[in-house]
Amino acid sequence: MSFTEIIVLVIAGVLVGFVNTLAGGGSIISLSVLMMLGLPPNIANGTNRIGIAIQTLTASTSFKHQKILPVKKSLLLAIPAVLGSLVGSVVAVDINEQIFKRAVGVIMLIMLVFIFYKPQKYLYGQKDVEEKPLRPWLYGLFFLIGLYGGFIHMGVGYFLLMGIVMGAGFDLVRANAVKVFVILLYTPFTLAVFIFYDQINWLYGLTLSVGSLMGAFVASKLAVQKGVNFVRWIIVLVVLITSGEMFGFYSFEEIFKFIVR
Repeated sequence: MSFTEIIVLVIAGVLVGFVNTLAGGGSIISLSVLMMLGLPPNIANGTNRIGIAIQTLTASTSFKHQKILPVKKSLLLAIPAVLGSLVGSVVAVDINEQIFKRAVGVIMLIMLVFIFYKPQKYLYGQKDVEEKPLRPWLYGLFFLIGLYGGFIHMGVGYFLLMGIVMGAGFDLVRANAVKVFVILLYTPFTLAVFIFYDQINWLYGLTLSVGSLMGAFVASKLAVQKGVNFVRWIIVLVVLITSGEMFGFYSFEEIFKFIVR
């Protein structure tokens, strides 16, 4: 591995760790970089899980230390997500990539509507909902989200945020803490599947993880220090950028190729 590849992977890791912790969709960056460096899509998908494990462990530890991670409810939501992720990681699904990317782009833009429409409800949480036991339908929803995350992962953070904010009543900062903790708990299971099928490039994955760790640590601190409005505008920025890639206006992979020439 060349010095240039190391620098590219570490910088990409920082961006991915930061974006995934505060919003979601950062895997678009890491997958694009890994494929630009020559990895087939399935190997890139498996390799990307190493960085995800590291960044979510870092962010979850930081959120727990800052006392904003509701562990009990997070564990309850993680159980169906873990089960779903196991199914998603072992079942082959015939999906048209372009249709899929457009669908995720639409979902991201819909999320912007919720962020700006009655923000006091979706940004600052709903105390009456947060203090109640989790509603039964949430377990089914998180199973489906886990299934999606186990199979593809890209953009799963947006689905989790919407489910946590609207279904469990947490504000965006605490929802981010729950989100990364849920992903942390299901990632080892999906990673194990990719290891079993020998679909991981450990050298690239561990190098990417170095940057992911730094990005996740900084983002988890900023989320608590700056509050929900800071998180909201980061999500808005990321959604607009990544949905543009989803709709085919530009390609991160081509941009990275141009940069490293």
